[in-house]
Amino acid sequence: MSHSRWTAPACVDPLGYVYALIAAVLFGANGSLAKVVLEAGITPAQLTFVRVLTVTLIAGVWLLATDRTAFRIGWRQLGIMAVLGVVGIALLQWSYAVALTLLPVGLTLLLEYLAVVAVAVIAKLVFKEQVKARLWLAIALVLVGLALVAQIGRGDVSPIGVLFALGAAASLTVYFLVGERQVTASSPLVVAFWAMGFAALFWAVFSGWWQVDPALLLSPVSLGGALDAVVLPVWIPLAVTAVVGTFAPFLFSFLALKHLTATAAGITSSAEVLFAFAVAWLWLGEALDLAQLLGVAIVTAGIVLAQTARVNKLIDPEPAAIALLPADRADN
Repeated sequence: MSHSRWTAPACVDPLGYVYALIAAVLFGANGSLAKVVLEAGITPAQLTFVRVLTVTLIAGVWLLATDRTAFRIGWRQLGIMAVLGVVGIALLQWSYAVALTLLPVGLTLLLEYLAVVAVAVIAKLVFKEQVKARLWLAIALVLVGLALVAQIGRGDVSPIGVLFALGAAASLTVYFLVGERQVTASSPLVVAFWAMGFAALFWAVFSGWWQVDPALLLSPVSLGGALDAVVLPVWIPLAVTAVVGTFAPFLFSFLALKHLTATAAGITSSAEVLFAFAVAWLWLGEALDLAQLLGVAIVTAGIVLAQTARVNKLIDPEPAAIALLPADRADN
C-alpha cells in the first residue's frame, strides 16, 4: 500500500493534549449514552452495526476526498483488515455493549482496559520482547484495584457481565497485537475505513438491523438519571453515540497523534477510564464508595505502568479511535 506512514512529531505540542483529552471525554461519556440507547430497546448488535457503519461511511467519504489510494489494497492486507474488523472491532463493540447492559459503565471499561496489560504480557511470554520489570507491578496494581472496584465477595457484580467485558478485553488484545505487527504501512484513517467496513459487513448479516421497528426510532426516551427530564426520539441519542461517541474520538485522537509522542498520547488516553466513571456518576447516578474510588486510581496507575513497560512500543488504548501506532511512532 502506498499510504504514508506516521512520523514522530519534532516536539510535543500542548495542543495535542487538548485533542487527546477531548477524545477521552467523548469516549468516556459515550458509555453512558450507549446505555440509554440500549435500555430504549436497541440491541447491542444493532447498536454496534450503526456505530461501525457510521464510521465506515464518514471515513470513506473523507478518504475519497483526500486519499483515494486508500481504496487500493492487496489481498494479504485485505485478509488482515478482515480479522481486525471482525475479531478486533465487531466482537469488541458487541461484547462491550452487552456488558453495559449488565455492569456499571466505569467497571465495564475498566475490565476492557485489561487488554493493555494483556498485550504487554503476551509480548514478553509469546513474542519474547524486552519488557521492563514494572509490568509485574502493573499487573499487581490492576488486580488489587479491580478487586476494590468490583468489591469481590459482596456478590453485587454480574458474573455474565464480567465475562462479556473480559471478552471485550480479549478482542481488543487481538486487535492491538495483529494491528501493530501487520498494519504498520497504513494511516489510522485507512485502518478505520477497512476494519470498520468489515465489521459493518459482519453485523449487516448478524445484527438483525432489519428487525428494528421504525416506530421505536421515533419513540421518546428519557436520558435518565440527572437528565431524566430530557426526552428525545431514540434516533437522536443513537446518532450521537455513532458520530460524537465513535467517530469524533477517533478524529481527535488522530489529531493528537500529530502533536504528541506515542507515550504521551497513550498515557493521556488512559484518562478515558476516569471520565467514564465521572460521567456515569454525574449522569446515571452510578456512584462509587471510597474503596472503589481508590481501586479506580490503583487500576489507572497500573494501566499507565503497563503502557510504558514495553521497550520502544506503546499503544493508544482508544477502542473507538482505531489509532494504530507503527514502530517508527513509538518511543520509550
